[in-house]
Amino acid sequence: MSKPARPPRSGAAPVSGTRAGLVVAGFGRHVLVETDAGERVICHPRGKKSQAVVGDRIRWLPSEDEGTIEKIEARSNLFYRQDEMRTKSFAANLDQVLILIAAEPEFSESQLTRALIAAEAERITPIIALNKSDLAEPFARAWARLAPYRAMGYQMLSLAIKPRASATPPDDAQTAELLALLRGKKTLVLGPSGAGKSSLTNLLVPQARVLTAEISQALNSGKHTTTSTTLYWVDADGDGARNTALIDSPGFQEFGLHHIDPMQLANYMPDFKAHAQDCRFYNCTHLHEPGCGVISEVNSTSSPSAISANRYRLYSELFAELSQTRY
Repeated sequence: MSKPARPPRSGAAPVSGTRAGLVVAGFGRHVLVETDAGERVICHPRGKKSQAVVGDRIRWLPSEDEGTIEKIEARSNLFYRQDEMRTKSFAANLDQVLILIAAEPEFSESQLTRALIAAEAERITPIIALNKSDLAEPFARAWARLAPYRAMGYQMLSLAIKPRASATPPDDAQTAELLALLRGKKTLVLGPSGAGKSSLTNLLVPQARVLTAEISQALNSGKHTTTSTTLYWVDADGDGARNTALIDSPGFQEFGLHHIDPMQLANYMPDFKAHAQDCRFYNCTHLHEPGCGVISEVNSTSSPSAISANRYRLYSELFAELSQTRY
């Protein structure tokens, strides 16, 4: 399976008559594009399949009340997942990915690890947010499970986000900390269903439901009405400039990494990378070779290992999975 098409890093001059725009929502072949003046227009590709994703800067050509995508500007990154059947692109040109998981129901460490690897591979800063801090015992257990990730240096937040209809007011200190991390950046919110992504979006963007309804209304003329990923502006400066974007994505239960070379896997896992440089062989798989720095660290008895047994198990399973898809 091929990777998603990437625009070249240096493109040709804009097509005559085209206008600049930012993709803020995607649905099938069509995307919603926001102009520099803040207007929004539905655009579609010239071919059968759209390669534009939320976060893309594009050049588009007006056509009656819609537009045609003429060019996708060069991307700084593209966050996506890939399994045996399909590739799912989430968003492009991101500053960071907020991986939202919950203390209850219990989160999957495998899915968390996969999302972190996908972010590392694209050099996108990941932030781990654990929701439902108000559930004392489940939260304590979940927070303890995340100890290896704190040791790796990942930034971590504790949250207690409530649905809009809840009588419990939001935690102002938590909200302020979250907003400080988001300010001035484009952030993709990623996580499994039930983690609280919609509640987080509604907390930070009170008008989100209204905006979503407007999009659906604009698409009632026979086009797809289900948006897969949507960009919301969290704030706007006094001069109208918008600098803080929250990108809401649909929940997922699986996160394929078939686009990752298994021999590069350790480079995207900070606890492994720190010890892989000590391996005797340059092409070490960290599974059975003599003189392997990773295996030596896992088996260390002189001090607590920086690589937990569970992390090593996840690595071994992922390496086997990715090797089967390539060889």
